[in-house]
Amino acid sequence: MNVGRRIAATWLLFGSCAVLACLLAPLVGSTRISFWRVFDSSVPFTENTDAQIFFVARLPRVLAAAIVGSALAASGVVLQALLRNPLATPFTLGVSAGAALGAMLALTLNLSSGIAGFSAVPLASFAGSLGAVAIVYALARARHRGLSTNVLLLAGVTLNSFFSALILFVQFLSDFTQTFRTVRWLMGDLDVSSYVPLMAAAPPIALSFGAFAVLPRSMNLLSVSDENAATRGVDVHRTQRLAFLSASLATGAAVSLGGPVGFIGIVVPHLVRLMVGADHRLVLPAAAFGGAAFLVACDTVSRTALAPLEIPVGVVTAIIGGPFFLWLLIRSR
Repeated sequence: MNVGRRIAATWLLFGSCAVLACLLAPLVGSTRISFWRVFDSSVPFTENTDAQIFFVARLPRVLAAAIVGSALAASGVVLQALLRNPLATPFTLGVSAGAALGAMLALTLNLSSGIAGFSAVPLASFAGSLGAVAIVYALARARHRGLSTNVLLLAGVTLNSFFSALILFVQFLSDFTQTFRTVRWLMGDLDVSSYVPLMAAAPPIALSFGAFAVLPRSMNLLSVSDENAATRGVDVHRTQRLAFLSASLATGAAVSLGGPVGFIGIVVPHLVRLMVGADHRLVLPAAAFGGAAFLVACDTVSRTALAPLEIPVGVVTAIIGGPFFLWLLIRSR
């Protein structure tokens, strides 16, 4: 099968899985609803309880899970190619820690008002992620015309540890109620009850995916070596900057929407590579759709497994993703 057909097949297969997950997940819950009644146009929406539960109570959360999962998985692919490190994740460079620190401060200070109707917590989280990106980017460019991937990685890991220490310090100064809220958010929080948070996260994520669309060919060459990419006409410095900034922007927006949900950015990219190969023209869209479907499935488990109690979605992704990924590694050997 030629490359064009493989790309089309990848989009069709993984895209169908993501769309199917988004359609079926809202049907699952403590209250059973009918798929056909949801889309029954003969019943007014104000009288259609099934449609109200589907579109108002559950669909915003499902879409949030799809957006967060897609952004984190795609960012993981880009950063692994940029750093040439299979262990790189969207959280490696300190972006998620900066976002978490911003959200922690907003929760601890009880900031209830936001801007233009948007909540203060995701806004503070996104601002924290942008601050972390600015610091890491400035350090990586300090003595290089382009980006030093070694400095980028070291600065990100160091900043991640520093922000984590600040998070613990804020928790130490908080009272019990504030600590519970912040710890709950740090475990992953996809309790989205309206479409407003999705509208806030959509522009930066759309901008990031626009950049991702032009990166696959360059990433194929860059993942081998900078010299290999340069000799084949790739502007290495421009590609590095675009990859880092777009992946960081997507990660910051995803964390501000759903909290620091772990494992998505490392499990999904490696899983799809086992299925479609190493070509980023296949890996990137497969990871984006696969991450969306995976997190939607995990969130469905988190809100139904112990209903009416809700398991933090970050716990579910770790419990499901960790052993499954280890099994894949053993099987691939």
